[in-house]
Amino acid sequence: MSRFISAALCALFVFAMSSTAANAAYNSAAGKATYDSSCVTCHKDGLMGAPKTGDKAAWAPRIAQGEAILVSKSIKGFTGKKGMMMPKGGNPKLTDQQVGNAVAYIVQQSK
Repeated sequence: MSRFISAALCALFVFAMSSTAANAAYNSAAGKATYDSSCVTCHKDGLMGAPKTGDKAAWAPRIAQGEAILVSKSIKGFTGKKGMMMPKGGNPKLTDQQVGNAVAYIVQQSK
């Protein structure tokens, strides 16, 4: 029984550390520059159904999905019931890191 508990605690520790590392992977401060150059066009005024930056009610269910899902949809593109997002916001020159940073910035502004 104690081996089982030890294994469970080790697994929990590894999971917690990987979650922390993933959350630290994106820099919201660095994301502001990407947001200002590429994301603001749609997310400021809600073009194509984009949730407006800072709209807590619109962002709450999206934020609840987790940062990894938001970043993935932002990189690959997404079409939903309320609108769509082009891959990388229509700027294929953005790196995945830049997109993740911008997502972190938008989430920070919208909590």
